[in-house]
Amino acid sequence: MSGPGKANDLLAQIPKTGKGLPPVHLWNPDFCGDIDMRIARDGTWFYLGTPIGRKPMVRLFSTIIRRDGDDYFLITPVEKVGIKVDDAPFVAVLLEVVGEGESQVLRFTTNVDDGVEAGPEHPLRVTIDPETQEPAPYVHVRTNLEALIHRNVFYQLVDLAVSREVDGQRWLGVWSGGEFFPIGLEP
Repeated sequence: MSGPGKANDLLAQIPKTGKGLPPVHLWNPDFCGDIDMRIARDGTWFYLGTPIGRKPMVRLFSTIIRRDGDDYFLITPVEKVGIKVDDAPFVAVLLEVVGEGESQVLRFTTNVDDGVEAGPEHPLRVTIDPETQEPAPYVHVRTNLEALIHRNVFYQLVDLAVSREVDGQRWLGVWSGGEFFPIGLEP
């Protein structure tokens, strides 16, 4: 189920509503197979092996992505197709810091222009990449979807980090939305 027209067919099925994201969590169409679409770790979208260069098209596709378990799909009211995602479907490329200390708010902007404020509903987490042994930081964007935090943005978080004891250990972390998010053990 591939071919140059398949991506355009999907776009034509997206309901034209007002502001906000389509309610993909409510849609349960039949699975129609996989298409040759992939989101690389750096946030580049590929179709049939070629980067999608039109940002408005990528933005539109990004509004209909859904993750079920470990699988990613593009969902419309009438069709569900599988795509590949190398790491996370989004990349947090900008950070705005409002306030300071425990009342600080961290606002992230993704590569597809979604904005998200880290806090209880949009937590930060840091894992260790098994291949590189380097930190792999993420922020929750929406239901089951995260953004990998770009390295430059992660360095900004490290600069903002403060020390705090969590479960008997000293952690470096950041505050946002009234919550402390550990990003690494204190050396």
